[in-house]
Amino acid sequence: MIRQCLGCLMLAVCGLGSAFAAGPDCSRPFTLALHDHGLLYSVDTDTGIDKDFADELIRRSGCKVSVSLMSRARIWQLIESGALDFSLSGITNAERNRFAGFAWYFTNKYYLLVRKDSGMRKLSDFEHSDSFQLGVIRSFRYSESANHLVDKLTAASRVNQANGLAPLYQALLLSRIQGMIIEPFDYPALEEKKIRDITTVIEFNDPAIPHGLIMSNKALTAAEQDKWRALVNEMRADGTVRRIFEKYFSPAFAAPMVDFQAPP
Repeated sequence: MIRQCLGCLMLAVCGLGSAFAAGPDCSRPFTLALHDHGLLYSVDTDTGIDKDFADELIRRSGCKVSVSLMSRARIWQLIESGALDFSLSGITNAERNRFAGFAWYFTNKYYLLVRKDSGMRKLSDFEHSDSFQLGVIRSFRYSESANHLVDKLTAASRVNQANGLAPLYQALLLSRIQGMIIEPFDYPALEEKKIRDITTVIEFNDPAIPHGLIMSNKALTAAEQDKWRALVNEMRADGTVRRIFEKYFSPAFAAPMVDFQAPP
């Protein structure tokens, strides 16, 4: 009987050791950068979806992770060079796939916020305008139709870039731009009467785009990326990601953002 108990105990200890071995390698400290972007993260309040997500991811990993604030353009540069390990809420494209891996945790659509006096009511209206100026955040990419619009207007020198949302809203109010691309995280600003009164929203007819943890290929091996990806998948599976999103959105609005089939 004692021998059987000792055997069970050894199996349990071995199993526990395997569980710990399966986690990320914490033999060095890591770096993670947030960017100031609406409900994803607000530097004014030090709160947001990505901060909550980062806190929980770090807790589960057991690793030491230094969190900082950077512009999105700077984040992509450092991820590519390997000087930054992680960032959050990133989307992929062919170029980014060369230097980064991803672990998906939500998905959303993009919208075009335009001034009512611009005369724009649908996407086809842009084909007949030669004066519309669009505002975007530097280094941001979007869904297919949104990217097509950005690239077309960029070629015509009709795109204004900024480092964040605040200067774009200000430019919109002053009519320096007539429109900007927004996400659900940017909607709280639309509650401000001065913005709401002068704008309308046009939807891009594109599917929702997966967003995820960004991992530098130069800083983390494929095997280590898989371990971090497993933590993200665990947070999705046990409802943690849903609970984070429901702090900022209604359950009905949060559900389609977090309940999706992640791409391979």
